[in-house]
Amino acid sequence: MRERLIGIDAGGTMTKAAMFDLDGNEIACRSSPNRMQFPKPGWTERDPDAMWQAACNAIRDLLDITGTPPEDVVGVTPSGYGAGAYFIDRDLKPVRPGLVSTDTRTLPMIEEMRGTGEMAEVDRLVGARMFATHAIPLLRWFDRHEPDLYDRTWKLVFCKDFIRARLTGQVSTDPTDGGIAGIFDLAANRYATDAFAAGGVSRWLEKLPDVGPSIDVAGHVTAEAARQTGLKEGTPVIRGVVDVTGSALASGVTSPDLISVVAGTFSINSIILDQPLLTPPPFIQSSFPVGSRFIATEGAATSASNVEWIFSTLLEAEGARAKAMGSCIYEVGNKLVAEAMERDNDILFLPFLFGGPSHVPGGIIGLCARHTLGDVLRAAFEGVVFAHKTDIDRLLPQDAALRPKVARMAGGASKSGQWCQMFADALNMQVEVADGSEFGAKAGAICAAVALGHHADIGTAAQRMVRVSRSYDPQPDRSQALARKMTVYRSVVENLAALH
Repeated sequence: MRERLIGIDAGGTMTKAAMFDLDGNEIACRSSPNRMQFPKPGWTERDPDAMWQAACNAIRDLLDITGTPPEDVVGVTPSGYGAGAYFIDRDLKPVRPGLVSTDTRTLPMIEEMRGTGEMAEVDRLVGARMFATHAIPLLRWFDRHEPDLYDRTWKLVFCKDFIRARLTGQVSTDPTDGGIAGIFDLAANRYATDAFAAGGVSRWLEKLPDVGPSIDVAGHVTAEAARQTGLKEGTPVIRGVVDVTGSALASGVTSPDLISVVAGTFSINSIILDQPLLTPPPFIQSSFPVGSRFIATEGAATSASNVEWIFSTLLEAEGARAKAMGSCIYEVGNKLVAEAMERDNDILFLPFLFGGPSHVPGGIIGLCARHTLGDVLRAAFEGVVFAHKTDIDRLLPQDAALRPKVARMAGGASKSGQWCQMFADALNMQVEVADGSEFGAKAGAICAAVALGHHADIGTAAQRMVRVSRSYDPQPDRSQALARKMTVYRSVVENLAALH
């Protein structure tokens, strides 16, 4: 018998299933697309049943392509994006579409609550700055606009918890999802009942799921789930962690000397702390399942998804041409950026296509007729790096002795050597990329390895199951050039913000 672990990662565009051995080596991965729904401006929803079917498809394909007998799979762990919400009845069926973390319907309500001072109190009580898909503003929005939802709902769950419920028939969550959703009292490690009261949504407390450790076996694959996925009935299913925490774990970021940088749909930049940040609170924050620590994160939708939009929208024909030639648009883009690095570049790209600070619009500034596509793509890569650095500078302590020494990168941008080098140059910090490609799923394998007794704790499991595959040292000349350009970038953003 070859003991195998399967991690499931339900992300923004794909639900993936990846298989690992007990040493953390990634054997294979399969994915199935998630279909986004945009019923109204600012709304981003998902059919929960379709997401479950995407997970089933990915697991079946994974077992098939690897030739793995179901009995060889000794543990399955889901992960998924944080915040958002799924509302289910007692039969575990959704009572409305799920909300994705990029939904912005609550922004007017958040501004209203900030005006009354209610939101500042909620921020203080949960140790995070409320954003659009944090649970408390969402629930307040639904009470106002879909008041019957409360009576139709048995439980409110989060992305990974919905998939686990379908696998096992059991409903629960863990502290990492509770923290990212902005509903946890970090000091007491329980639901923040005072924050619900401050937000005017206390009645929803009875709809929240039970909370258990990330490394517990939360249930077992049911007969129906076995039929749909190809897994063996009775296979242990581990509770798991949210994707922000998962990316840190799967990158080997378990202590304060490392920073986790995820450049994907969101700019996600996380540090490990012995005590939570409270004044001011960060973007999101939760407990961390290593050494009774905490993970604090700054971020926004200002990352690689902006460049993905350029590739898929503006360069659709270029992508088709690359595919016909046996390549892909990402390889073409990296080559063009590499060539453009040999030329001066004063173009600024503002990576705010999905929303910017103080309503600053996305765009390109400084474009001239002499510039090439490579010059524009280089500026786009740099713009994303600048957005991350802005978040990181806000997050890191001013005391140089306490600042992390190395950044561990994950997400789509980490696959590009050119982009990784830019991060190293802009952060003036060594950048490392861990082995593997599916970090959310690998975090599930790490949790399972502990839950099933193969490692004593998550810190040990991460240390033994994660290996650095690539590293990038900052180049002084390019660090100085990017620092000068970053100054201009910040000035432009500040001046545009003043106009809104």
